[in-house]
Amino acid sequence: MILGYWEITDVMRVLCGIWFVPHIVGKATNYVKAAATFEAAGFRPGRFFVGGTIAMEVLACAGMVFNIFPKVSETLALIVLLGASYAIARINGFHWRWQKMGPEFPIFWATICLILLLA
Repeated sequence: MILGYWEITDVMRVLCGIWFVPHIVGKATNYVKAAATFEAAGFRPGRFFVGGTIAMEVLACAGMVFNIFPKVSETLALIVLLGASYAIARINGFHWRWQKMGPEFPIFWATICLILLLA
């Protein structure tokens, strides 16, 4: 990225990083409920996985927004989002519609992160 000039991949990387903020805050402020959700998806112990996920999301967010080790950050984001997609499908079944709590949003987000990783 050149100062004053942004390529589309820069914009997408920053947006994908910023989108982690509400997820980080949601898990951090509802740690026990998040742990129960992780356990329901088969990630045990739930508290350990919530802490690890928050850490990975913070690193991915900071790296993607501020362009710090972007490939590492995009890889972390991809891992988290594929895990979230699996968890949603495991808990709710594989429904490809948001009305039925499907995994289409994290899969789309993960796809963008994969494209950024390969760019």
